[in-house]
Amino acid sequence: MDLSTPTTATTLLATLRESIIDGGLPAGAHLPELELARRHGVARSTVREAIAGLVTRGLAVRRHNAGARVCIPSREELRALYELRECLEGMVCRLAAQTMSDRAIEGIRALLSDHENNADLREGTAYIQGEHDLDFHSRLAAGSGNAMLEHQLDGQLYDKLRLYRRQFGMVGPRARPAWNEHQQIVEAIADRDPEMAEMLMRRHIRASLKNIEQRMAATESLAEETS
Repeated sequence: MDLSTPTTATTLLATLRESIIDGGLPAGAHLPELELARRHGVARSTVREAIAGLVTRGLAVRRHNAGARVCIPSREELRALYELRECLEGMVCRLAAQTMSDRAIEGIRALLSDHENNADLREGTAYIQGEHDLDFHSRLAAGSGNAMLEHQLDGQLYDKLRLYRRQFGMVGPRARPAWNEHQQIVEAIADRDPEMAEMLMRRHIRASLKNIEQRMAATESLAEETS
């Protein structure tokens, strides 16, 4: 037996989730239970459970008598997500400036240094982060001291945001400015300035939203021209 083959709903969910976020499973793609069961060597019930996890995370939708499909990003949903994100992450930074330990702040500075050493960011072409401890925003949420706020962000919300960020927002000229904004936010937190930290995060998220909206619009225009 190939030990690399997913054998549980949890591991299959992780595999499908990553494929959706990276674009390997494109928007609107059908998620046929029988075919996925055969491809991954698991029971159909395992596939059904994994798909339910995708639906919970907002990465797939299930229609009656039509099966499940990968969600289709929309500008309306994007704006709603970013409005919520601006409020929640603004609060994260306000709390972090008040409660985050000096050691945790130094850890985030080190993380940003690691990000800066990435070749794509040095060239100004992309800013690709990992997840959880390797993601700037996740680290701030963890350092806010509010477990409920961290759970709300580093679960469904960040999964859906990663879908937009990886497909539309983390490449091109926005890469270096985004990293610079991260640096400014950390320094405001280190200065124990809650108002400045919150303001900088809100401004950062609005800039990210504008960038993704522009890239989505460009993608839609190109699709119309080639159709």
